[in-house]
Amino acid sequence: MRAPEYKVGKITVGQLVDLMAENLGEKDALVYHSTGLRLTYQQFKEKCDQVAKGFMALGLKKGSNIAIWANNVAEWVLTQFGSTKMGGVLVTVNTHYRSFELEYLLKQSDSSTLVLVGGVHQPRDYFNMVYELCPELKTCQPGQLKSKKFPYLKNVIAIGEERMPGMFRYDDLYELSSQISDEEYQKRQEEITPDDVVNMQYTSGTTGFPKGVMLTHTNVIGNAKSQADCLNFTPEDKLCITVPFFHCFGCVMGTMLCVSSGATMVPVESFRARRVLEAIQDVQCTAVHGVPTMFIAELEEMKKTKFDLTSLRTGIMAGSPCPTEVMKAVVEEMNMREICITYGLTESSPGITMTRTTDPLELRVSTVGRLLPGVEVKLIDPITGEKVGLNQPGELCTRGYHVMKGYYNMPEETQKVIEPDGWLHSGDIATVDENGYYRITGRLKDMIIRGGENIYPREIEEYLYLHPKVKDVQVVGVPSRYYGEEVVAFVQLKPGEELTEIEAKDFCWDRISRYKIPSYFFFVENFPTTASGKIQKFKLREQAVKLLGLEEEREIKFLTKKNIELDINGKDWQRIRTFMEKEILPVGVDIEVLDRANLALQEFYQKVTELHLAKANIEVTLIIDKNSLDVSIRYEGELLEFPLEKPSENQPSLLSGYFIRQLTDRLREERRAGSARIHFYFIRRQHQET
Repeated sequence: MRAPEYKVGKITVGQLVDLMAENLGEKDALVYHSTGLRLTYQQFKEKCDQVAKGFMALGLKKGSNIAIWANNVAEWVLTQFGSTKMGGVLVTVNTHYRSFELEYLLKQSDSSTLVLVGGVHQPRDYFNMVYELCPELKTCQPGQLKSKKFPYLKNVIAIGEERMPGMFRYDDLYELSSQISDEEYQKRQEEITPDDVVNMQYTSGTTGFPKGVMLTHTNVIGNAKSQADCLNFTPEDKLCITVPFFHCFGCVMGTMLCVSSGATMVPVESFRARRVLEAIQDVQCTAVHGVPTMFIAELEEMKKTKFDLTSLRTGIMAGSPCPTEVMKAVVEEMNMREICITYGLTESSPGITMTRTTDPLELRVSTVGRLLPGVEVKLIDPITGEKVGLNQPGELCTRGYHVMKGYYNMPEETQKVIEPDGWLHSGDIATVDENGYYRITGRLKDMIIRGGENIYPREIEEYLYLHPKVKDVQVVGVPSRYYGEEVVAFVQLKPGEELTEIEAKDFCWDRISRYKIPSYFFFVENFPTTASGKIQKFKLREQAVKLLGLEEEREIKFLTKKNIELDINGKDWQRIRTFMEKEILPVGVDIEVLDRANLALQEFYQKVTELHLAKANIEVTLIIDKNSLDVSIRYEGELLEFPLEKPSENQPSLLSGYFIRQLTDRLREERRAGSARIHFYFIRRQHQET
């Protein structure tokens, strides 16, 4: 079965939904394995029409900005396609955002409506933040909000059964839809054009705070269809969508890719490897997307439980560089013989290049593929602007239907990245060979990629500048064996001020996304600069690598991750050694490293449980490399002390902490809001000395 034909640039997202419903009405459009929800394309269209009419009944006009702050729930998809059918602009909100970032986004986007769940990481977390930012909401009637801080925001809509003060329930949209006649709805739809903005995704830059990337109907339909064609997608395909909807990866390469080809969307509400594998098995998915760390987690889960993945054939791995071993394992163990790699950026909707299902595995690992149809690319010398030759590095610039309309309310920022003749500057350094395969070799920008999340130093720097003790700050990335990169902050303090790493992290906690909080802080007197006074971030990065002993971690490696949960009553002491011997040793870690890690973890567990420091079970995560072992421990309760100097014999708990410190090669501890977090890092000492 083939999807109906249509021409990109001549169709809107709403018309695309109608076309699929007309031709594939009884085919599944949306399936949720976890809840049992199943909508055919005809039912999906009808639900989207109701949501669209509901928004119109709230007074939303063509071009109204509708923000959504939720994980991958069904209402997210219905809001995405329902808002497009009434001419709205969907503003996606990162689920990791905290109050500081949410406030900025709602103000900068001029959003009139906010749709949200109660919380993703903690129950009612989002509700609490919204009420904190907008206290007027608690006392107003739904739809009647008058906020000094957010003058455009009028409607807040809560997903779920609970009715919150000042908020509509999402189901109210279905009831409100009856207020809009079919004639009024049809008239609104006729006003929408393919060149209208349909989606706003917030991305950062080296210039500061996030910018709203305006994507049109043509942008997202064209890019989704191109990638669907590369995957050979048809209405017979079912895509398990594990990546967040708030990223282009989720809402363009995921949901829109399915609708553009008539395939079935099979989202997972929140990523858990077991949930993903169960959904693939039970729904018989033919494809699954993910960043490398997601696939690594799935491969690890498959070692514990057998899953039938014979239905799989393809999918997209993107977000960060793909280790060769991971790709091989995904192809062989997950049956994804046609898996592809996509490269792009939010400003290009997002895809620019992509490998094909028939490309040799070596090319699918070492390159980011060839150009997508309808996409132009040139590689230029960043200094002269002249085109470079084959296999010569240059900044990648792209032009075509896929280039964003611009940054919302930021014309000057738009002009910095899009030339008058339409060329978009990516800021990435690339090469292209004689066969048209591209390789990304570096970045002009200072962007950090941690576990597939793009982190822009300037945004973190701007936030840390708000600390009253901070004079100046520079943020860089350092290699990480598991996440690709970690965040490091170099801080200059004002004269006479003192600040600790824990205090600096506490300042960030619950105010910026957790993945953006620097893992390490260094307090310095000055920064390395050029003769003209420009700060040399590359030298700061080199300093951090040396100070943290990360010289061996420059290359991204295939790592194994293991987890164990320990009882707070001290019953699992012997279980630690069994776990180390049966789960860790077979991975191939150096025996000297393993012995020290085993001793340290047993001593720690015995003392913490003996002193009743832990109030709940102790979660232990181990990241394993051939020559090293990273042990991350988390529990609710008090920290064990780890003194630098050897204490007296009559202080047994301090002696244990000192003994553990001697066993580790690096030790880091944090205490926050009743939660204790500790990292033990072990590296082969013979290897370290040589």
